[in-house]
Amino acid sequence: MSAVRRRLLLLGVGLATTGLLVGCGGDAADGDAGTDGADGGEASADLGSVTVGGPNFTEGQLMTEMYRLLLEDAGYTVTVTTVDARELYAPALQSGEIDVVPEYAATMAEFLNAQVNGPDAPSTDPVASSDAAATVEALNTLGEESGLVALEPAEAANQNGFVVTQDFAEAEGLTTLTELGDLGQPIVLAAVEECPERPFCQPGLEETYGLDITRIEPLGFGSLQTKQAVADGQADLGLVGTTDGTLESFGLVLLEDDQNLQQADNLVPVVSQDALTPELEEALNALAPVLTTEDLAEMNAAVDQERQKAADVAQAYLEEQGLLG
Repeated sequence: MSAVRRRLLLLGVGLATTGLLVGCGGDAADGDAGTDGADGGEASADLGSVTVGGPNFTEGQLMTEMYRLLLEDAGYTVTVTTVDARELYAPALQSGEIDVVPEYAATMAEFLNAQVNGPDAPSTDPVASSDAAATVEALNTLGEESGLVALEPAEAANQNGFVVTQDFAEAEGLTTLTELGDLGQPIVLAAVEECPERPFCQPGLEETYGLDITRIEPLGFGSLQTKQAVADGQADLGLVGTTDGTLESFGLVLLEDDQNLQQADNLVPVVSQDALTPELEEALNALAPVLTTEDLAEMNAAVDQERQKAADVAQAYLEEQGLLG
């Protein structure tokens, strides 16, 4: 068990037995945010106000809370506003109504590509790739026209992931998709209905890894039905997100995308140019070299399975990493 996992489990026990809430603000979904530093005292400096836009799902809430805590610790007064979709919060970010949002590098880059170069551009002339640095560079080039700046991407990435049962992986000695392809076995894939047409789903798996996909079970992306179908043996492979925190409970393991089929959807702060300061950049960039995909999956599990608050989990993680105070 990782140190992060142990810390989050201890946090859950502490909350259950004492009712003590770690952190000074509520979940992003509640729209609450404190104004003091993360240690409960006064912030180290008065750097003014900043608004963080948080997507209304577990991972978005966790990222929003981490951004809030880091910015408050730096000396900002932070307001959190919950947003439901990129199509809604992107204009608010571009207008300066929102100052910063947690984003996914490749997805945001192609969103801007469609805005700038037309709706067909992401498929006819994509700018994202499996290279996180190059993808963020492309994002920033496109962002110049709308006043947006992407900061340093974390190692943590929520990409298409493909799972098999742990028993199957251990029996066949599998850790990568290449090794799965080398088996030469027919594969039933539980995924989205559009998988046969999507380049990063069936076509990509067949071309890049040589998988022999004989049937698609249209059970959804990372859905309970998809995971259960693989666990029960109704499907051999399932499509999930790489930061899914529930896989272990289903007896599933991710196979590594070792030939980099998937685009670099690394977590990255995207900031309105007008709000960008050296202090804000330093505060948010501190998370980039620390946050891993495994860490984020474990935090997602703490919220979704153990019913901990996103704000508490975020604060425990940042303290564990020495990023507060």
